[in-house]
Amino acid sequence: MPRHHRLGVPALIVTALYAAALLITATIALTTGDVAPLWRLTAFAEVEETIEATPPNVATLILIGLPWACALWECLRGPRAGQAPELTTHERRLRVALHAAAASWLLYPLVPDWPWWAIVLDSLLMLAVVVLFQPVLGESLEYAGPARAAGVLAFGGGAAVAVSDEFELGIPGMLSLLCAVGQLVWTVLVLRAQRWDDRWPFVTYLYGITSLVLPMLVMALAWMLVDTGSLFYSLSAAAGVLTAVWLCRSAHDLAGPRTQPVAPVPLPTEPGTP
Repeated sequence: MPRHHRLGVPALIVTALYAAALLITATIALTTGDVAPLWRLTAFAEVEETIEATPPNVATLILIGLPWACALWECLRGPRAGQAPELTTHERRLRVALHAAAASWLLYPLVPDWPWWAIVLDSLLMLAVVVLFQPVLGESLEYAGPARAAGVLAFGGGAAVAVSDEFELGIPGMLSLLCAVGQLVWTVLVLRAQRWDDRWPFVTYLYGITSLVLPMLVMALAWMLVDTGSLFYSLSAAAGVLTAVWLCRSAHDLAGPRTQPVAPVPLPTEPGTP
């Protein structure tokens, strides 16, 4: 399978090293009670004193690490090997925007306290994805106008909220909720279009759906267990890494070889038939 992708072997090596580090640090946590190495490898922060090396906590930290292992493999392996298609200008621009946005999504959990300008830059990168996705999807994207409006509201509004919070401009707090609703609407409409576009396989669509649903499930579980601790917060943030996987796979699939329709073989004509 690694040879089926242009950078499959290096990606597999990096992913295997990370997975091995997860297992080693998990074993250290269970045998010595020192959860710090596993915590730093998954939550990318200093361990909190309240976190004990219990089997449930170690299992949760491993779950936090799984999306990162998945992201390493999916993002680093590149497009599928084979003859690359001739991309249109819109497709080339979209690939650049998707890769840039994916990199931003991967950096977000690593740097919890982003400055306001970094949040604005992240929102503008996703706004570029919104604008560039529409011409590539074409007729596959039903309700194109509402989709574009929802995307502009989601990510343009997100940039406005970040600027307002920094300079105390007094933008209503309701805008943050509207941005979240806009992001949900845009993502659902784009995923619906991708599902029926043969340039993207079902797995890419599945990653998009999972990235949309899993963080909400994690937060709902934390609410039901009355647990707002850092373990559940980190698990939710790691689930957001799947959004980067969806963005990156969407870019890879555009540059991968595509199945060309086979021209029908003409039926033989009988002698004497004009």
